[in-house]
Amino acid sequence: MRIVGLTGGIASGKSTVSNLFKASGIPVVDADVVARNVLKKGSGGWKRVVAAFGEEILLPSREVDRPKLGQLVFSSDSKRQLLNKLMAPYISTGMFWEIIKQWAKGAKVIVVDIPLLFEVKMDKWTRPIVVVWVSQETQLKRLMERDGLSEEDARNRVMAQMSLDLKRSKADVVIDNNGSLDDLKQQFNNVLSEIRRPLTWNELLRSRQGAFSVLGSVILGVFVCKQLNIGS
Repeated sequence: MRIVGLTGGIASGKSTVSNLFKASGIPVVDADVVARNVLKKGSGGWKRVVAAFGEEILLPSREVDRPKLGQLVFSSDSKRQLLNKLMAPYISTGMFWEIIKQWAKGAKVIVVDIPLLFEVKMDKWTRPIVVVWVSQETQLKRLMERDGLSEEDARNRVMAQMSLDLKRSKADVVIDNNGSLDDLKQQFNNVLSEIRRPLTWNELLRSRQGAFSVLGSVILGVFVCKQLNIGS
């Protein structure tokens, strides 16, 4: 199985690329979706986050007020690091089981959409790594327009993440999203062709079909050995 790493930064267009993968029939394991499930009321992650940040981050329904929590942690490096530390074990476990589900379904290629791909060292397990890149100027402009933020708040959120220039330097494939949606789609089609190339032997062995083939070979080998022993 080929596990493609997809990452970017806030307001870079990563979610748009993720949706293009889904529309093309490629299964996507989305860390943000997993994180939302981890923070559902009464879950283990919910209990740890509420214990750390207090009940003022809760809505009347007792669900986490995600915008309020985001505003809180983006204004403080220590609080952001604490949140990441609290959430990481739950998100990693959730991602693992989502990947296993896709493996069990026989998926040969999946995309893992992780904003903190490099920060949590998931880049070790994914190839190729696709980074959606924009200039910081474009990133700030789009973030302010999208979320109605002041330039200061937008800059704080951008600066709280690993720079896109650094992520670009670590990528196998870079999608430059400074242009139009049509430009993005054209680059995406090239990336799609790349990740749909035939699996390598190692990737094939990691797939469900490869595992069954290996198991079948082992069973056949054992059977042949037994027959030889019987005949001798």
